[in-house]
Formats: sequence, structure tokens, C-alpha cells
Amino acid sequence: MADRETRLTRRDVNTATLAGAVAAAAGSLASGADRETTKLPAARMQGGMPLLSALKLRRSTREYSERSLSHETLSTLLWAAFGVNRPSGDRTAPYWRHIMVIDVYVAKADGVWLYDPAAHALLPYLPDDVRAQTGLQPFVATAPVNLIYVAHGDRMTDVSPEDRRLYASVDAAFIGQNVYLYCASEGLGSVFRGAVDYANLARTLKLPEQQFVTFAQTVGYPRGG
Repeated sequence: MADRETRLTRRDVNTATLAGAVAAAAGSLASGADRETTKLPAARMQGGMPLLSALKLRRSTREYSERSLSHETLSTLLWAAFGVNRPSGDRTAPYWRHIMVIDVYVAKADGVWLYDPAAHALLPYLPDDVRAQTGLQPFVATAPVNLIYVAHGDRMTDVSPEDRRLYASVDAAFIGQNVYLYCASEGLGSVFRGAVDYANLARTLKLPEQQFVTFAQTVGYPRGG
């Protein structure tokens, strides 16, 4: 009973924290970003490739076409990554101590967007094309989507800074594997990347001191595919 009460308390606190974080992000947009929230179409939650078939095809791709992803594809990609899959507000990927510490930013040609899972929408964050700054490999600059996994160290109050990065990286990796499996199912390419200039990307995203980038992940159509 006590454990259940603890989980409920964490969920309540987590919901309040996320609501505040979304409001803060919406209020900290770069000046001149004249864009509106993009409500994504409903994600497709049925069908797709059988799990074992997707696991057989899962691989990393480092050569991409510049072909953009449709809104429908991007919608299901983000839901598969870290979307809401239960009335409780819980997600498609597990997370540390039932405290959601990862935000998913979406870097595209039209700027950087923050994924809001509760509303299943993209919040405008930066108007600039920063894809080239999301990694050290040349392909990141022209691939249609780079996901950036940003952790809130300020929510991990009872662990050391070193352990914060460890636990947040595990959460990001859960999300990354969801992305890999969705991409394998849909004929998309993806690669989960640690080759990132973390300090530069944090500055580019104007992250507060207690937030940090864990990993990035490229998604797009394989070149020639």
C-alpha cells in the first residue's frame, strides 16, 4: 500500500512538473519566432510490422535522402518514441523512478520544436535550422529529422550529478530503441548518436544550467531507399 501511495505521489508531482515545464518552454521561445503550436494528427497505434520482424531489420543508418517525413509519419514516430499510451499519462518508454526527466526536441529544416506528449503537439522552440549542430557527422545537416534528448537534472534531486547523467542516458536509450523499432517497421533509417558537441548544442538550445543533452538520434529515409 505504501509503495502504491509513493507511486501515485510521484505521478501527481510529475504531472504538475511537466505542466510547468511546457508552460516555461512556451514562454521562452527565441525572439522573432513567429510560429504557432503544431497539433499533430492522431498517431497510428495499430498495425505495423510484427516485433520480431522489426528486431531482425533494426540497424543504424548513416546515409539519408533529403526527403521529408509526412506529418502523419512524424506523429506516429514521436508517439512511438515517448508518447502517452495510457489514461494515466504514462508513456511508451519506461522512465527513472516514475519521474519524467527527458524532453524530446525535434530539429528540422523549419526550426526546433519541443514535443508535448500530453497534447500530442509540437511547440515552437527555435526558428533556426540547427540540424548541423546536432552531431559531428556530415549527414545530420541534411537528414530531415534529428531528435535531441534533453534531461532535466533539476528533477533528479537525490542522486549525484554523475548518476543523473547515467540514469538520464538510460531513459534516452529506451526512447531511442522505440524509435529504432518504429523506423525498422516503416522502412525508415535511424541512428542513435553520441558524437555530439554537447556544450555547443546546449548553448544553441539555450538550455538552463540544470538541463543537459544526453544523446541525439537521426531519422529519415535511407539514401536510395
